Amino acid sequence: MEPTFVLVHSPSVGPASWLPVAERLTAAGYRARVPSLSRVATTEPPFWPHVVAAVRDDLRAVPHDTPLVLVAHSNAGLFLPAIRAALDQPVSGSVFVDAALPARSGSTPVAPPELLDFLRPKAVNGVLPRWTDWWDEADVAPMFPDPAVRRAVVAEQPTLPLSYYEQRIPVPDGWDDHPCAYVLFGTPYDTVAAEAHARGWPVAHIPGHHFHHLVAPQTTTTHLLALTVASR
Repeated sequence: MEPTFVLVHSPSVGPASWLPVAERLTAAGYRARVPSLSRVATTEPPFWPHVVAAVRDDLRAVPHDTPLVLVAHSNAGLFLPAIRAALDQPVSGSVFVDAALPARSGSTPVAPPELLDFLRPKAVNGVLPRWTDWWDEADVAPMFPDPAVRRAVVAEQPTLPLSYYEQRIPVPDGWDDHPCAYVLFGTPYDTVAAEAHARGWPVAHIPGHHFHHLVAPQTTTTHLLALTVASR
């Protein structure tokens, strides 16, 4: 049975960030789901259970015997162990795309201390501006292939509470006992990709900016299939 690809976006953005890849997976004959995490931080912390619940609820329509490939971008990678532990369907692979890596066990902070130091002055009444408003225009503009795609992604961005980045996410023991892989676009995730390589995972490099899966969705899709379906 062919797997269903579950494309998990960072809660800092929205489902539009994965839709071009989902469309190309579908065109290639695979099923793809893009659960929306847009409202996971609208309640009280901790927020990670709401991320897990949103993905689990989206997959209720997928038969229990359907294998899943979990694909996470950016800080969504930190949630994959908890997501996998909550699912009814078997997970045949996990791919981290320019994504943060969870710890091997214990728990993982959503943001390291240096990022929290960067974010705290930006919060107003405990709420942060949209992710793309954290950075200079010269850094943001090259991430998107055209103004229309940028508008679609920016329109979905929530204003997350600072407490979202202050949370820790539990990591079930043995979560990585299935094939895992990493797709690197560029800095600063090159150090994370090196850690994935040290864990024995295959690592692919598609040079680009952090949202390169929007710029090159077909190339990204080809690598996802090569790292999962083709390697079985």
